[in-house]
Amino acid sequence: MSFNCRFAPSPTGPLHIGGVRTALFNWLLAKKNKGKYFLRIEDTDKERSKNEFIDQIVSSLSWLGVEHDGEPYIQSKNIKKHITVANELIKNGFAYPCYCTQKELEDQKALARKKSLPFVYNRKCRDLTAKKEGPTVIRFKSKISGSAVIKDLVQGDRNISNSTIEDFVILRKDKSPTYQLSATVDDNEMKITHVIRGDDHMINSFKQKQIYEAMNWEVPNFAHIPLIHSEKGKKLSKRDNASTLEDYKKIGIMPDALRNYLLRLGWSYKDKEIFSKQESIDLFNLNGVGKSPSKLDMSRIFSMNETYIKTIDEKDLFTHFKEYLAKYKKTLDPSKEKTLIKSISFLKNKAKTLEDIFNNAQYLINNEVKIGDEDKKLLDDQSKLIVKDFITEYQKLSSLNKESLEQVIKSLIEKHKTNFKGVGQPLRIGLVGSRFGPGLYDVILSLEKAETIKRLNKI
Repeated sequence: MSFNCRFAPSPTGPLHIGGVRTALFNWLLAKKNKGKYFLRIEDTDKERSKNEFIDQIVSSLSWLGVEHDGEPYIQSKNIKKHITVANELIKNGFAYPCYCTQKELEDQKALARKKSLPFVYNRKCRDLTAKKEGPTVIRFKSKISGSAVIKDLVQGDRNISNSTIEDFVILRKDKSPTYQLSATVDDNEMKITHVIRGDDHMINSFKQKQIYEAMNWEVPNFAHIPLIHSEKGKKLSKRDNASTLEDYKKIGIMPDALRNYLLRLGWSYKDKEIFSKQESIDLFNLNGVGKSPSKLDMSRIFSMNETYIKTIDEKDLFTHFKEYLAKYKKTLDPSKEKTLIKSISFLKNKAKTLEDIFNNAQYLINNEVKIGDEDKKLLDDQSKLIVKDFITEYQKLSSLNKESLEQVIKSLIEKHKTNFKGVGQPLRIGLVGSRFGPGLYDVILSLEKAETIKRLNKI
């Protein structure tokens, strides 16, 4: 059996994290079954669709490693085919012109609200034989009696009464096609065999199934995955701070980590947590997708990202870090690269994001260290004396390593009757500009001897 899957976003805003997971599941299912995964840009909303969002969708999915086959399919280029199908449905008695005014429809909706019932168009124009003047919409003539079943690959068999499906619009008054018509025609044109999307599309699948049947087209397999909820338990929306892929890229989440997290968000395989890209393809199946909504957990994302930062090859980590700096922070001075590559092994300690590594590396990236007001208050007379004594002993060292530094620090602790913090804190403030940061010995060894002395002499 052939497998053709697709992801069909609208380019009306940044790519939503729920859409990213849908794209991932489609891509995995296609690759697992040696099939094709297509990207379809549903850009028929001309007022809100923008090329910048198309570019962002393509680049974001590529960043995540979800590559589509062939060129993106642009829906607006197929509108003539959509209209042709609508006319064929009219010709064969499966669609009809509706002359109801906006006021008539609003009155019907008000009556439904009064009765606490969902609005269903009353089919007033369904059986009209005489044509009327004026603009019309075209409605699909939905089945009235009986019931319909979708054998959902995630949710199981779903059965609804046909009477609950209204005669939905397929062509607007300006003769432009609606989502229900365009999506169905395009899926058929693209020979899509598996439609995987959020379970908020369930009613759309029942409507589109009727169009398939009216056109004598083969109905695809449907799979509706539960939505992603915010940490507060509500449906995740674009207004949430962590709703778009760009939100995660800005704070330095690694693509492999985010892909792994989204894979596990609503899908499981035994008790396995970490999956390589190939393992994801080999092990993915729709049987492992749960039926309940998944809750976004930022702490879990950070934990997953930290795992990748700690385990990835350090050369690859530096490449990711350098790209992150160039896009979101500052272009790295080439003269700093050698030191940063050497230091990445400790800069990544306790780092949950690439932004954490950036914060840890500030003292290496910047030529000048700026000490904050709160840290300046900690540099009392004793602290300054300790720094002065350290410079004296540090200059005497012929061999610079952790062991020789430990001896100097130990002697200062004894001389000034203090502890490691008493010695280490003023030194760290002078070298990195803050009492917080990487380990003291790592900091000193990462700097040139002259630079260490220069910075400490400014205290």
